[in-house]
Amino acid sequence: MKYSTRELSMVAVFAALYAALVVVFSPISFGPLQLRVAGVIRPGIARMRVLAAAYALGVVVGNIVSPYAGLYELLFMPAASLAAGLIGHEAAKRLGGGYWVCGLVIGSIIPVCVAWMLEQLFGLPLAVTLPGLFVSEQLVNVAGSIIFTALDRRFKWWL
Repeated sequence: MKYSTRELSMVAVFAALYAALVVVFSPISFGPLQLRVAGVIRPGIARMRVLAAAYALGVVVGNIVSPYAGLYELLFMPAASLAAGLIGHEAAKRLGGGYWVCGLVIGSIIPVCVAWMLEQLFGLPLAVTLPGLFVSEQLVNVAGSIIFTALDRRFKWWL
């Protein structure tokens, strides 16, 4: 598959922005009660499928600074992020709803994956970690959907 220079540039910018936001907000980006501010850019995947790969790449780079960096943070979560991004993009395309549907889908898949990972790493029960993770993920994705909806009114940022 061929990608245009513009698409590759968007991937680089999206991945770098996600990773930078994870690092800047690292005190609240990791752990059982996390708020991944970087997630505000995830609803943008609704417009460009290739941004799902950028999201996964941004997760790898951002998770390098994780106090829990290891196989789960550097392999499992990027794979889960890629899958969530692709599913979110497809759901937005098939169901309509654009950023809102994409954000809702990603914000439903990722907390389950993070909660499962926390259970594997620390023995924290899903019933304890999942509710807080779900709420924080949905809030971040709602904020992102609002931002991207506002951007759409002024710019055509996607291809």
